[in-house]
Amino acid sequence: MMTRSPQARTNRLTRPSIAVAAAVAVTAGVVAAAPDAKTAEPAPKLSLIAATTSVTLDSWKEDPGVYLDLGTYLTSENGAFELKVTRKSYKDPVVATQVLRNGKKTTTKALPAGLVKDFSGLPDFARISVTDAAGKTVLKQTESFCPNNASGRIRPDAPANSKYPQSCPVNPFTLGSVWGVENGWASNTYAGYYAKPVQLAAGTYTAKISVTKKYRDLFGIANKPRSVKVTVRERSWEQEEQGGGAAARSAAPRSSQSAESAAGHQGHGGHEGHQGHQGHDGHGQAADAPAASAHAAPAASAHAAHGAPARPEAPAARTAGATPTFNVGHGPYPPAPPALPWALKKESLQRQAFSAARVGDRAGQTDGSRQAPAARPNAKRPAGKATVPDVPKPDLRSLPAYGITVSDGYEDVPGKDYLAFSANVWNAGPAKLVVDGFRSPGKKLMDAYQYFYDAKGKQVGYTPTGTMEWDPRPGHEHWHFTDFASYRLLKADKKESVRSGKEAFCLANTDAVDYTVKNANWHPDNTDLSTACGQENSISVREVLDVGSGDTYTQDLPGQSFDITGLPNGTYYIQVLANPENRLKETNHKNNSALRKVILGGKKGARTVKVPAHHLVDAN
Repeated sequence: MMTRSPQARTNRLTRPSIAVAAAVAVTAGVVAAAPDAKTAEPAPKLSLIAATTSVTLDSWKEDPGVYLDLGTYLTSENGAFELKVTRKSYKDPVVATQVLRNGKKTTTKALPAGLVKDFSGLPDFARISVTDAAGKTVLKQTESFCPNNASGRIRPDAPANSKYPQSCPVNPFTLGSVWGVENGWASNTYAGYYAKPVQLAAGTYTAKISVTKKYRDLFGIANKPRSVKVTVRERSWEQEEQGGGAAARSAAPRSSQSAESAAGHQGHGGHEGHQGHQGHDGHGQAADAPAASAHAAPAASAHAAHGAPARPEAPAARTAGATPTFNVGHGPYPPAPPALPWALKKESLQRQAFSAARVGDRAGQTDGSRQAPAARPNAKRPAGKATVPDVPKPDLRSLPAYGITVSDGYEDVPGKDYLAFSANVWNAGPAKLVVDGFRSPGKKLMDAYQYFYDAKGKQVGYTPTGTMEWDPRPGHEHWHFTDFASYRLLKADKKESVRSGKEAFCLANTDAVDYTVKNANWHPDNTDLSTACGQENSISVREVLDVGSGDTYTQDLPGQSFDITGLPNGTYYIQVLANPENRLKETNHKNNSALRKVILGGKKGARTVKVPAHHLVDAN
């Protein structure tokens, strides 16, 4: 596929996933694996329900279209609905298996070959038909379903917490995932950004939602469609901001597309300033790059506005395949609009044993509007003899580069051409990577230490492992573990390097790469970049890369590009190499490298790049 970034706007991706755990009116969303989450029967009973009989959806004048979050959910009773989705390698297809648990006995059922083609969910699961006030059908479509969508309990005796991950991963190089609806829980069928906005004029409609026949037959779901009345209203983002928008928004019914995120992620417009190549100086990357554009919109926070397109209709927090985060610039895709919170099926339930959850930041609560707590470093730097005990260690691996684009230097650095890319380093386990940084008063660098733990989680050793540095570049502005990865642009022989550089990382669990590996943590902490890697005045910081999770740096961040000015057209390979200096102790140092083939073309100021499929993964 040929990709060429236009002058005013680069082809960028930002952060994954469909709607993740939203506030639940019955109880808070998934927080951690629950020991009481048990299944009672081997075959769960699945049902489609509607949380409400009517919804209001907003179509913005500046960007018309509505997302069909209609408040329908899939419930699971008599056991949890669990799917394991894997591929052996990028040469092998994705396969899905249903896991059936009956006490200590576990059985599996293979789903039909080819049913699931990636890790984003069950394709064509829900069928939606929309008719207007006159009874005329104006829309028919199917949408995929991620069982890990926004979820909540449907009865008071259901497990307090769901053991399943939040959201389905969308990184094209995901290797394994676990999807599930906990016993006594329900998961939103809304497909989020996997669904395209539909064009509906302001007015009233009736939506009919059903499960498609192949899934009804496969999972034994009753054929009971649900009807929801839909009101579409037109709003103007610009007019509301200029003329008392806050009052207008608060007075209007809050729909899935108009609800304000507590993270303050409105104002993602005006990103055509090509911020992705600003401030490369001083980090050993391949070449200098343009400075920040004077006309780029200011960020709403340290991590807001790193190349995400303006989407006023969906002012949601950035989300990850691992868990909701405030990331922007880590991970590949834009966020999903927030899922409609789970509503009580009947008003009378409010008078029973349920307690309503309130949206907001609270300890341990992450539904996309709440900040994930940062991991805390040890109280003091380690003392005594450094030892590397014979205990499980992390296994760092790189994914092939993706999100690959070319762009020129615009007015900032005229005459320059850049090859930008996203890179991910993940931990295949069986132990998590834990690195603490400690700063001596007045020093610019922190001393970094890697910790080791026994099978019970007790720290049994440590070793010095380099340094951490404060990265002031726009889009970073946190403490980075130095030389965590290196990037090289290799010739067609895959040996000779024509461009190279090293990049420090703020370690955070931004992507669920393979949650089927041993000891994978389905609910990792240290996912929120606004807290995970400290502040400029921090005296210590802990950075963690959990088992099964990876950390993505997208192509719009400083350090994520090669200067290809003057480089001849032809075939090259982008190499991403984790732990290049072997400072970190690992299970295996021989699997740290990944290559991605690219073919450069075009001419100066108008370069092109073709990104061939990587075995069966035909995605960039």
